[in-house]
Amino acid sequence: MRGPGFIHLHVHSAFSLLEGAVQLEKILKMAADDAQPALGLADTNNLFGALEFSEKATKKGIQPLIGVELAVDFAAAEERVSERGHVAWSGKSSVVLMAQSEEGFANLSRLVSRAYLEGENGLTRARLDWLTRESLAGMICLSGGPEGAVDMAFAQGQDANALRRLDRLADLFGDRFYIELQRHGRPQEAAVEPRLIDYAYAKGIPLVATNEPFFKSPKEYEAHDALLAIAGGTVLAQTERRKLNDQYYFKTRAEMMELFSDLPEALDSTVEIAQRVAYRPRTRGPILPKFAAGSHDTEEAVVAAEAAALRQIAVEGLDKRLEVVGIAPGKTEQEYRDRLEFELGIIEKMKFPGYFLIVADFIQWSKAHGIPVGPGRGSGAGSLVAYATTITDLDPLRYNLLFERFLNPERVSMPDFDIDFCQDRREEVIDYVQDKYGASQVAQIITFGTLQARAVLRDVGRVLQMPYGQVDRICKLVPANPADPWSIERTMKEVPQFKAMADEDETVGQLVEIAQVLEGLFRHASTHAAGIVIGDRPLQELLPLYRDPRSDMPVTQYNLKWVEPAGLVKFDFLGLKTLTTIRYAVDMVKNRGIEIDIDAIPIEDKDTYDLYARGDTYGIFQFESAGMRRALMELKPDRIEDLIAMNALYRPGPMDNIPSFINRKHGTEDVVYPHPALSEVLDETYGIIVYQEQVMQIAQLLSGYSLGEADMLRRAMGKKIKAEMDNQRIRFREGAGPNGVAEALADEIFDLLAKFANYGFNKSHAAAYAWVSYQTAYLKQHFPHEFYAASMTLDMAQTDKLSDFRREAGKKGIEVVAPCVNRSEVVFSVKQDRIHYGLSAVKGVGRAVAEHIVEVRGREPFKDLGDFARRVDPRVLNKRTLETLVNAGAFDGLVPRREVAFAAMEAVIGTAQAISHERNDGQWNMFDSGEPEPFRLPVGVPAWNSTERADRELAAIGFHLSAHPLDAYADLFEKLRVQRWSDFERAVKDGASAGRLAGTISSRNDRRTRKGTPMMILTLSDQSGTFECIAFSEQINEFGTILQPGVSVILQVGADERAEGISLRLISAEPIEGMADRVDRRLTVFTEDARALGPIGSQLRRGGNGTVSFVVIRDGGAKEYEIELPGKYNLTAEIAGGIKAVDGVTDVRFA
Repeated sequence: MRGPGFIHLHVHSAFSLLEGAVQLEKILKMAADDAQPALGLADTNNLFGALEFSEKATKKGIQPLIGVELAVDFAAAEERVSERGHVAWSGKSSVVLMAQSEEGFANLSRLVSRAYLEGENGLTRARLDWLTRESLAGMICLSGGPEGAVDMAFAQGQDANALRRLDRLADLFGDRFYIELQRHGRPQEAAVEPRLIDYAYAKGIPLVATNEPFFKSPKEYEAHDALLAIAGGTVLAQTERRKLNDQYYFKTRAEMMELFSDLPEALDSTVEIAQRVAYRPRTRGPILPKFAAGSHDTEEAVVAAEAAALRQIAVEGLDKRLEVVGIAPGKTEQEYRDRLEFELGIIEKMKFPGYFLIVADFIQWSKAHGIPVGPGRGSGAGSLVAYATTITDLDPLRYNLLFERFLNPERVSMPDFDIDFCQDRREEVIDYVQDKYGASQVAQIITFGTLQARAVLRDVGRVLQMPYGQVDRICKLVPANPADPWSIERTMKEVPQFKAMADEDETVGQLVEIAQVLEGLFRHASTHAAGIVIGDRPLQELLPLYRDPRSDMPVTQYNLKWVEPAGLVKFDFLGLKTLTTIRYAVDMVKNRGIEIDIDAIPIEDKDTYDLYARGDTYGIFQFESAGMRRALMELKPDRIEDLIAMNALYRPGPMDNIPSFINRKHGTEDVVYPHPALSEVLDETYGIIVYQEQVMQIAQLLSGYSLGEADMLRRAMGKKIKAEMDNQRIRFREGAGPNGVAEALADEIFDLLAKFANYGFNKSHAAAYAWVSYQTAYLKQHFPHEFYAASMTLDMAQTDKLSDFRREAGKKGIEVVAPCVNRSEVVFSVKQDRIHYGLSAVKGVGRAVAEHIVEVRGREPFKDLGDFARRVDPRVLNKRTLETLVNAGAFDGLVPRREVAFAAMEAVIGTAQAISHERNDGQWNMFDSGEPEPFRLPVGVPAWNSTERADRELAAIGFHLSAHPLDAYADLFEKLRVQRWSDFERAVKDGASAGRLAGTISSRNDRRTRKGTPMMILTLSDQSGTFECIAFSEQINEFGTILQPGVSVILQVGADERAEGISLRLISAEPIEGMADRVDRRLTVFTEDARALGPIGSQLRRGGNGTVSFVVIRDGGAKEYEIELPGKYNLTAEIAGGIKAVDGVTDVRFA
């Protein structure tokens, strides 16, 4: 074969989302295997892979040709010249554009960006009037192939339009226009080809042969067809859908030369085009806005100006820090000055002052505008310059944090501050950055969601029209572990049941085979959760842009891995819920007239450490898990260093050292150091290596590493590259020898460091987050009402957490009262030492409705339902929303009987609508002094029993707030060691596999297993939440008759933790009433009227194991007389409820 013979120009990669079925690496391998000297990438409507492809192709010795298959709206222009009216948008209507030069790539990038940023009706396409000779300079154009603008018009009988399109493209591109021919064996290709050739010969336009591969080989055609069905939301059996054939694979040069042997000039054109391309996108150094210099200054002038500005801000900032906060114990002012000078020298040498100035600017703006900012995150907290410029709020000398862990002078890489902001106001900071630098110079970063094992199995199962239940069972056999995602291939090897299903069922085998081909492909584009890039010019001049349909902010077309090599610097703007919780709590405390500077609270507060020591850390940032609470109760921390260490230790790997850490703190285990000289480094962690910084310090102290070198050592140990590790071992030995460390001991310490470097934690991060945790704990300890109200506000969507917070608050004597249209605010609030349930936390109500109710209420509470109806806007709330509020108890203050209020809501909406119509018609007079027509409540409404009332409240709130059918049995559960669901759920996550629960059955679903045997799914609730339990035939036969909705039961259950949650299976069940009869119980009745004793006695039934006593209260509580009834009684919740309803009875209590 002489010469290349053929060059691919129209290749689709996986970046052609849900269309291309080959990753870039595989495409390049196939090209290299075929000795292809150049390769043209033309993904659909994007340049997502342009830089990655350019770099990787070049490394393989392949010339990258960067193009795009871009949709162009020819039809919009044609409807003005067509006598038959509008020509519909059809097919892709695309052309292939290829960058020929640097100018061409810039123009191509702008054009593709514009198609996203200015695309109409949510479509990514270029308008024809955007295509001018100037905007297309430096580009080569191919006519697009069988799904392109020209071929589609011919195929649809619109020959005139097809010819006009060809003329237009020829005019725009001149000799850079080629008519594209494809031969995949499709009828429309053969039908259109003669007309294309005729036009080419008539106009003197060159032909070019292309293959448009979407997959590797013909055997992957079926999987690709499934991918197209997934993309279109169709199924494989559907005939009216986009469908290719098995020839759209990556052909070799020989195959293409044979295919087009009759048109050698079309083959020659592919080589000619490759030769005409003289540009590829390349990586760049970091590009940042010029923060402290003029836009026309030289680079040297910019660096000098920024260095001077940073130095001034840092020196002045340190002076202020030392004045306000002071010097850390054991440190001197000179140490701070020396450290600052050292850091500034490195920052200036690495030319990063501008980066620090940019970060300091938006953080200082945030703090000036009352937006909470975290004290630090990641290794950035180790910088004194960051502390001095208020980027961080943690003194690195106070906590012995290392600057080199953040910015290593021996490894040039961009610094990376991750900044936490209050999640409610994060967007304000981003808006500020856009305003300061210009919206065109700021963008988010794209990410790509992939077809992971479970997801792709579900997608393929759908297009194969397999039963949902069958696919669901198959998917659940793939272990769900986000930290260690399982592939289908791994599941086939390690899950025998999965493999057996694939081997034994032909359809399942087909499902697995197709899914394996598609697994890992990109499914959709999205945006990075926190990353923002800021440029020194409009970003379209640096890289192509994308727009996420859910945001108005531009997004880079290169992902996080490639946006920085493109020259852009990433800034992380993270939203941290805990900062919002702290702000809410501090603001509520301020409502009481108490001002808290949360950043200046005492760090030695004994009461706060006592909270940690008793494990009272539910809701405390980083310390709320059950396992962590147990560890804290054993550790009994009494200093911030203990919290920092526990934050670092409570992770897989280091967790094994927690028992020794605790024992050594309390003196029950000797503190041992690997070498006596290391006591200086390991003293605060009792001889245990906990932090990555300690690995670095040990290398410095023992073997003479600089901290920069020690950071390189730490990184090498983390990567476990043998050759690098061997070299570092020799260096470590040689450095340790002069310090009196024998070679064997040096090796032993090196191995110990290697072990800990792999999972040791960043101390800077642990310290910053321990301080945030301490702030939340301080609030919980000293201002619990506000802490709980703030925490519940931030967790409104998680009813299990709301239930837990409410229960925990109750144990501390803090009442959480039901929502109320007259007292509640939009979110949870504190009034008169009680927490008022937020209206927007009621299920299905939403913030807009809650805000409307609070707004129209103003300072004047609603007098009754009629007043409420006359003041609300029926366009904002509807009957269903109001009924939910009734069920939640929000109208109890206006109408004590919820069933009556519920029945009245039709009339409430009617009244509201009538008044709204009067206002709109101009008939309503706000000065009318006449009394409004009285609102009449419905009569004869059947009463709700306690179970119905409780179930409705449960549905509205997510847990039982005012009362639960199980409340009357608290004493019984304690005696029988019955767990609450929320406690048992946590116990299962910590390893428990069985337990005893109580619950009221709300529903029962009888089904059949695959084998036809009966099974039952019960939905139950207790005071902490709802849960499900499965019963199989044996248990159904024995307990089925008692397992009925409305019945309260005690269950013995087995439990398993699965990816989708805790699964419970019934072992045994017994009605609570029956069990209550066999347990000694005591009922105490409080009454202010001795005449009530007779009616009370008539409610009692003898025959159980309960005892009854009366407490008669006289003289307003000044005197009490207790009378115990003789005999034993049957005591149930219904009997207690009947007694409580007797006139004169003030309370009824079980004990």
